[in-house]
Amino acid sequence: MKERRSVKPTKVQRYLSKEDVIVSKTDPKGVITYANRVFCRINGYEPKELIGAPHNIIRHPDMPRCIFKFLWDRINNGEEIFAYVKNMTREGDFYWVLAQVTPTYDTDRNLIGHHSFRRCPDRKVVQQMEVLYRKLRAIEQDHSPREGLELSLKALASHLQEQELTYDEFIFSHL
Repeated sequence: MKERRSVKPTKVQRYLSKEDVIVSKTDPKGVITYANRVFCRINGYEPKELIGAPHNIIRHPDMPRCIFKFLWDRINNGEEIFAYVKNMTREGDFYWVLAQVTPTYDTDRNLIGHHSFRRCPDRKVVQQMEVLYRKLRAIEQDHSPREGLELSLKALASHLQEQELTYDEFIFSHL
């Protein structure tokens, strides 16, 4: 598996066009097996640099760990998930996407990987997600990694409960 190089985040935001669709596929552990041209262009990588690399090569440090924990739990349970995600390019720039992640199975229903389609999100929704994600990240940073993850997951659940929405209802209410 390829190592992630150390990249310092910039404050430069990149924007997807409404026509851009980022597509990637991974094995069950999240190692990239396919990346389309849009994925490579937006992130500044050549396909050969991405294939075999962990998908978190584009993870932005502003993203709360609890969102990825929730995402992985859902897809490993065989469920599709939609999530708003802030990613980081090779140069440290950032961009937001609305990600749809789906488990992939072989003909015997064995999990063989995941595929993800990412599109340009509504900017007003991104502003709302930034507020929520900052709160979740603050919780994670104020505690040990394990406790921070547990507490941020509880905070996410509490946020959804206050709005009387499931996670899916919350995401779809912002589409």
